[in-house]
Amino acid sequence: MPRQLLLILALVLAALQPALAREAAPAVPDPALEKRIMSLAAELRCLVCQNQTIADSHADLAVDLRKQIGEMIVKGQSDDQIRAYMTERYGDFVLYKPPFKATTLLLWVGPALLMVGALTALVVSLRRRQRASDDAFDPDTPDDANADGSLR
Repeated sequence: MPRQLLLILALVLAALQPALAREAAPAVPDPALEKRIMSLAAELRCLVCQNQTIADSHADLAVDLRKQIGEMIVKGQSDDQIRAYMTERYGDFVLYKPPFKATTLLLWVGPALLMVGALTALVVSLRRRQRASDDAFDPDTPDDANADGSLR
């Protein structure tokens, strides 16, 4: 009986856990400032996470960078100044939309080049296959007649 009572008590305590949960307090009391921080953080890549923004990441570095963005905004820096600072410190990799320049040319043009190459290879392959099937069967050739004559 004590074992069942302990099990029931554990289940009741587990069921009451959501009642203790609270909504996280915003990092900045001003909602407009919080919105600006999160929109800017959504444009910057987390450097330790796989393909996440600073806004989406829960990594310590992302939390620190969000705080730093907030401090820079409070000091009166513009979004462009903050982006420039982050780019200077971490390189173009930190930007989710890297600028179009010589070092990122392949990044912007590469997918289109791959698509054109794949379509070209597909068209060439289909034409070769069509030519091969046209050459393989010709109903006017008397191949069957010669084969029948040699068997008799």
